[in-house]
Amino acid sequence: MNRFRPNLLPGLLGAALLASCGTPGAPLPPSLELPKPVTDLRAERKGDKVFLAWTLPTQTTERQTIRHLGPTRICRSLQTAMKDCTSVVGQMPPARLSRSASPTGPKAQAEYTDSLPQDLQQQNPTAQVTYAVLVLNESGRSAGLSNQVQIPAAPTLPAPANFKAQVTAPGVLLTWSCSPAPARPLPYLQYRVRVYRRGENTRADTNVGEAEMEDCSKTQLLDQSFEWEQTYSYHATIVTVVSVPEKPEMQVEGDDTPAVKVFAHDVFPPGVPSGLQAVFSGVGQAAFIDLVWAPVTDAGLAGYNVYRREEGEQPVKINSELVKTPAFRDSNVAAGRNYFYSVSAIDARGNESARSEEATESVP
Repeated sequence: MNRFRPNLLPGLLGAALLASCGTPGAPLPPSLELPKPVTDLRAERKGDKVFLAWTLPTQTTERQTIRHLGPTRICRSLQTAMKDCTSVVGQMPPARLSRSASPTGPKAQAEYTDSLPQDLQQQNPTAQVTYAVLVLNESGRSAGLSNQVQIPAAPTLPAPANFKAQVTAPGVLLTWSCSPAPARPLPYLQYRVRVYRRGENTRADTNVGEAEMEDCSKTQLLDQSFEWEQTYSYHATIVTVVSVPEKPEMQVEGDDTPAVKVFAHDVFPPGVPSGLQAVFSGVGQAAFIDLVWAPVTDAGLAGYNVYRREEGEQPVKINSELVKTPAFRDSNVAAGRNYFYSVSAIDARGNESARSEEATESVP
């Protein structure tokens, strides 16, 4: 029989423990905390200003939540595609990211406004300016440029002077002073005056028309697409149109005029009816006088009123309701009388035109 040797137990336990431990692997490299490149850079130009906007990255290239975000460089180039940020026109300071923001909620936005130099516009009127942003970590390192966006480099002109809006019967008349194109026009460039309208309770502008401005032959527009009894504001801008052969047309707007507000109150009556004729009928039947006239074609016409008078008297309206068609029969006539008739037009807002020329007819 083998005897139990107590001094052998500790050695066996130690060997078992060593056998259960894995061999240490190579240490993982430290995270570089590189923000993911921006993918939704947007650009919009107005006059000499270029407005850039993008979403701040919230993750690193390793799909980890960003702890510290460094500055963002604004890159501009006349090349159609940038390989790196060789021309920095601005820099945004490090942004603070909210730790409580929901992963599925709205992302933080960043904005930057760049001013295009005048010499760049004049020297490269048909070119496009390319923008990108480069988001850095705290150590000044980046994972690369954002998506790249282009805007026209064409020069713009100041807003039209003396811009005015006046409510008239045909519509809102928009006028401005002549702003001739440059004395030395650049090739492939044309200029137009564009007018916008905005309703009092809306946030979007409506383009109501454009006018070429090469020879100042047209310095007004008539807006007829509005609704009466509404308040509107109007403004105008000069648009530079770049038309290079075999390339898509490009447009860039200049600065806006001050907004002009108008209340489109309709106090304008429709046109006066014309061609009124009166014809008596009564042989073998009750006497009556038929009236006919040329229809009024104004928009918003609601109907007509018919007036009658006798010699030496004032006209009196003889219809109880608006006459909807350009014809009326007067059956309330008496023998031996001479009647004078006239008609007026009424619009949907109750404005009444002047009365037509009279037509006369006698009842035997």
